[in-house]
Amino acid sequence: MKQLLSILLLMMCIQFVKAQTLGGNTVFNFVTQPNTAQLSALGGVNISNITNDVGMAFQNPALLRSNMQQQLNTSFNNFVAGIKNYSLTTAWYLPKYQTNMALGINYFDYGTLTQTDAAGNVYGTFKPVDYVAQLMFSHAYHEKWNVGGTIKFINSHYAQYKSSGMAVDVGLNYFDSAKGFQAAFVVKNMGTQFNTYTQGVKEELPFDVQMGFTKKLAKAPFQFSLTAHHLQTFNTLYNDTAFNAAYGINSNGGFLNQLITHLVGSVQLLIDHKVEITSGYNFLRRHDLNAYTTANGLNGFTLGAGVLLNKLHIRYATGFYQQNLFHQISLNFNWKGTGL
Repeated sequence: MKQLLSILLLMMCIQFVKAQTLGGNTVFNFVTQPNTAQLSALGGVNISNITNDVGMAFQNPALLRSNMQQQLNTSFNNFVAGIKNYSLTTAWYLPKYQTNMALGINYFDYGTLTQTDAAGNVYGTFKPVDYVAQLMFSHAYHEKWNVGGTIKFINSHYAQYKSSGMAVDVGLNYFDSAKGFQAAFVVKNMGTQFNTYTQGVKEELPFDVQMGFTKKLAKAPFQFSLTAHHLQTFNTLYNDTAFNAAYGINSNGGFLNQLITHLVGSVQLLIDHKVEITSGYNFLRRHDLNAYTTANGLNGFTLGAGVLLNKLHIRYATGFYQQNLFHQISLNFNWKGTGL
């Protein structure tokens, strides 16, 4: 165990030194997209939510629990610009090793596009796709702690341009059921490209250090979450100097603006353990989408609802991207037919 922790700490130190690129300057950014409706409704970034949803382990493997044995989460997202997103996650428990395991895939279909050269000559069509397949595990320590790890196999295919890679996540989780409090810490996407799209220099993966807290109120049907992301660097804002100069935009913002763009907040209303209403707010998404004069006052907001039956959980999420909405639906059930 000590050797494993030493290796993980070494990987984290190397990645901290290497990965300082942000704001769309990394490769395989689709691995950061929410895989399940509950996560999308929570603002797209959440590693600590108190829930029995195996799909949430896709973002933090330490959230895997033994009661998720044989649970299946399947999700479909009718995203903007005709993009289709499909996701599947399932888990099981290995009693011999007292370890929870899960497999998952998040797949992106961008439809059929016209293939042209730089002069606009048409050469046919192609179907670009991205996907990430994940192997996740978690192990409980004492009564309140869980540690988890994820191995990601990443593939991207755009006509003749192909790239693949591998990454690792490490998560830590603390849960006090008596106080309705859960905290989590995750280091994401420590890895590399195996091959590049154009035989060039390998690009950085979207490395991310996240910390989150969730509190469920004892005498009211609410729980609140606050998640901080990209803790490895302070300024998370995208800086396109040519665009900024052309339109007179200061993308760096002030201290407060740079601080709050690290945060994602959410609240859930839980009605008799049968109905779930969720709202989230992603400060960085709002900042990125409110570029120039195309701002939408609802950018950054997400909403969701869930019906939690004994053997089936149905969740829906939506959110604003300028003048467009995404629509995501997820189903959770036990493939052995038992209750959740």
